[in-house]
Amino acid sequence: MRKVSALLLASERRAISGLAGLYASRMLGLFMVLPVLALYADKLEGATPLLIGVALGIYGLSQATLQIPFGLLSDRIGRKRVIAMGLIIFALGSVVAALSDTILGVIAGRALQGGGAVAAAIMALLADQTREEIRTAAMATIGLSIGVSFAIAMVLGPWLAAWAGLSGVFWFTAVLTLVGLLVLWRWVPAAPRRRQHRDVGMDRQQFKSVITRADLWRLDLSIFALHLVLMAIFVAVPFRLLNTGIAIEYHGLAYLGIMALSFVAMVPLIILAEKQQRMRLMCLLAIGAIVVSLTGLGLPLSSGYWLFVWLLLFFTGFNLLEATLPSMLSKLAPAGAKGTAMGVYSTSQFLGAFLGGTLGGLLAHYGGLNAVFVGCAVLALGWLIVMWKMPSPPPLSSEVVALDDAQVDALDLLMERLAEVVGVEDVMAVPEERLVYLKVNRQQLDQAALTKLMTPPKS
Repeated sequence: MRKVSALLLASERRAISGLAGLYASRMLGLFMVLPVLALYADKLEGATPLLIGVALGIYGLSQATLQIPFGLLSDRIGRKRVIAMGLIIFALGSVVAALSDTILGVIAGRALQGGGAVAAAIMALLADQTREEIRTAAMATIGLSIGVSFAIAMVLGPWLAAWAGLSGVFWFTAVLTLVGLLVLWRWVPAAPRRRQHRDVGMDRQQFKSVITRADLWRLDLSIFALHLVLMAIFVAVPFRLLNTGIAIEYHGLAYLGIMALSFVAMVPLIILAEKQQRMRLMCLLAIGAIVVSLTGLGLPLSSGYWLFVWLLLFFTGFNLLEATLPSMLSKLAPAGAKGTAMGVYSTSQFLGAFLGGTLGGLLAHYGGLNAVFVGCAVLALGWLIVMWKMPSPPPLSSEVVALDDAQVDALDLLMERLAEVVGVEDVMAVPEERLVYLKVNRQQLDQAALTKLMTPPKS
């Protein structure tokens, strides 16, 4: 990591740190509500388990609907303008929820929060601000920031709610978003000329080929199901902690212990998955852990010590999948189609969040807390069955290479020679971007031959 950081330009450091912070703070605001909304909803007029579930997940519907249009709009009017507009919408949604004393008002506020769908625009601006050779590391920083923000939200949300109530959580989110606007305009460097990035943005010409591939569909289904069960169980999990004898003000400490231990358990599994090419096995084990934990939470033996065992098992599986699914997607997506594949993947995630909140509310409303866990366990079992025949992803990675004038002029010949390099599995050239997108097998790649082919001759 130090070696990579030393290669970063000052503008790239500012762009990566600023945009990762924006992304993480926005997700923090969305996630902080999860462990507290069900507990504090009894003070909201008209609250029912069903409407509480809708309030938890409604942001996913507006997010899924608007993220691709916002990304395309940023190509037209500018990344920073769209991001600023999205942050203002997000802040307004937070204020609406903070001022509401009815569950319908909170639902409206959460829907507005999701309407600030700037994820695609942030990723596109990050791509604009970084060179091809460090872009993968920059994107990984964003991914890491999301995981960290989720863990912080699980701890910070209960503490804020105990101190300032549910409205305090939303007010904190609004203030944090306004700080984000300052970061956007004062810290993130001025946006350069906008470019298309097929490794980041949506390419409508490749959309059909991406959504019809069975291997990518399995990953879309997985992130859909993962966030569905996450949102659904948080209609019930806070009450499980309360019934175990943990006061509301200490829920944050409970989540802190569970999340910390789950990260410790997850790290060696990720290393095994990546180093030993055991992605498929780790994915199935994680889903299996979720099935077992949900089943345990739905049984009478789900209080005291056992409650923490089941929650630790669930979050270990959850965090493992959050880390491995994007890696698998990167390996499976065709050359130059990673951005399109990620767009479909993200949309599936947000739709899962919306339907999960609604389903959890329905199950709690008509069947009680146990029904939430049992229903989610049945769905997770079906998910495991679908994924069982998933083939192991090949050990491929993406690479982007810039073209000079001579290479653009002789592009057909270059493409033929690239396809002949040992370890190069797929090639896509985009002359208008002056880039070549490659899928390579690092274990077999003839790096010397590739470097020689792509190095312009000295004049």
